[in-house]
Amino acid sequence: MDVLVSIAKFLVNEILSVPAYLIGLITAAGLIALRRSAGQVVGGAIKATLGFLLIGAGASLVVGSLAPLGEMIQGATGAHGVIPTNEAIVGIAQAEYGARVAWLMILGFAVSLLLARFTPLRYVFLTGHHMLFMATLLTMVLATAGHASVVVVVVGGVLLGIMLVAMPAFAHPWTKRVTGNNTVAIGHFGTAGYIVAGAAGQLVGKRSRSTEDMRLPEGLRFLRDSMVATALSMLLLYLIMAIVFLVKVGEETAFKAFAGDGGTAATDVGNYLMQSVMQGLQFGIAVAVILFGVRTILGELVPAFQGIAQKLVPGAVPSLDAPIVFPYAQNAVLIGFISSFIGGLVSLGLLSAVFHPAFGLALVLPGLVPHFFTGGAAGVFGNATGGRRGAVVGAFLNGVLITFLPALLLKVLGAFGEENTTFGDADFGWFGSIVGNAAKAGSVGGVVLMLVVGLVVLGAAIVMQKRVVDTGWDPGAGRDVYFPREGSAPVGGEGPVPSTTYAKLAPPAGAPKPPPPPG
Repeated sequence: MDVLVSIAKFLVNEILSVPAYLIGLITAAGLIALRRSAGQVVGGAIKATLGFLLIGAGASLVVGSLAPLGEMIQGATGAHGVIPTNEAIVGIAQAEYGARVAWLMILGFAVSLLLARFTPLRYVFLTGHHMLFMATLLTMVLATAGHASVVVVVVGGVLLGIMLVAMPAFAHPWTKRVTGNNTVAIGHFGTAGYIVAGAAGQLVGKRSRSTEDMRLPEGLRFLRDSMVATALSMLLLYLIMAIVFLVKVGEETAFKAFAGDGGTAATDVGNYLMQSVMQGLQFGIAVAVILFGVRTILGELVPAFQGIAQKLVPGAVPSLDAPIVFPYAQNAVLIGFISSFIGGLVSLGLLSAVFHPAFGLALVLPGLVPHFFTGGAAGVFGNATGGRRGAVVGAFLNGVLITFLPALLLKVLGAFGEENTTFGDADFGWFGSIVGNAAKAGSVGGVVLMLVVGLVVLGAAIVMQKRVVDTGWDPGAGRDVYFPREGSAPVGGEGPVPSTTYAKLAPPAGAPKPPPPPG
């Protein structure tokens, strides 16, 4: 038994939870199914792996550049509370529940493949670390409720498998609006925020131009370069917060903001401000690395995936991590990040003034990493259906969700609710809260209620797939009326209007194409 547990842990911790390895293996399997040569298989797998390593390198740079900024914001505002960080809470839980998490994740992935094969939900979830996060969450809430290990693994595995195929289906109408086709889906448990952002865009932005179609004065045209615009925006944000932090806490404390993770403390005010400038520039580099990694992985994975689809799950659609949509509206990523963060600050104020005193909800501080990745993706979804207004409003609502939902989730995490961190993305919050409360209904009643929850989610996803996705419903069709393609007459017939674009840099060959100009 110990050998089997060790093997399961190795598969989960060393392969399946490492997206780069998982994607490389999937790419190799697809190329083999397509009868490619050994050289093509090895080269494609390595290139796909490197693409995901590039995304990981960019993500590490993002985390590193945001860490001092988060300390400045917390010090400047005086807010104290829980900071949602998926990796931190998973690391804490692994020490106690590692074996159960491993088996639950393996069973859940197997269930998801069966559901993809025998239901209309033809989605294969390839974001390995988010599989691990959801497996850990389900293990925690079931074990905390007192269920036996076999129940935790079996019931949790079924629920995980359902979520892996259901969530991409719920988001797919909006995902297709972003990408312009059915080639990829979103495989990321921030899906509720993306759906809300896309729906908000439909409501507020039918006549709002795309974030990618901003008209800038001649002297500001350099801002059309997303890397430059991102770096400059973060540079200014860093400088503002650095000055506020310095004024509030004094030089001795402020100069230590850059001393973490191998950094060096500032020596004087000038050095302190220039370190802030450098962190803003590093953030711009990080985003550029992520975008390049996305293009690299798409160029290899999408063609190779056809082989797996033909052999294992006919008509399968790969479900990939949130940054997969970043190239389609790069300005919207930055706008979404800032708007989501503001939504988090507003929500923190509401928690502090109303919901913490009245209902005992924890104060959830805005974590810059979840706000960047989920807020950026929410901005892209909001832009696809509602242009600039959609990006701002949609990402703001995402910020509200990823502040209030983690506060509710803490109620069902038992002793883990006392930690200073929790799960950060929207789907962990709503699904964990529902399952966690259902699990408290007893050894039999809890199992029945949890399975009912799973069946409801699965049934709703199937209905969504058949009646919405498969019928070709376009959530941005109303917006197309006001932004015809270039050369056609707009509403009112007053002559041609310029087209709205969704991506300044085209994805590589084989990758999903950006949506065409509306109309």
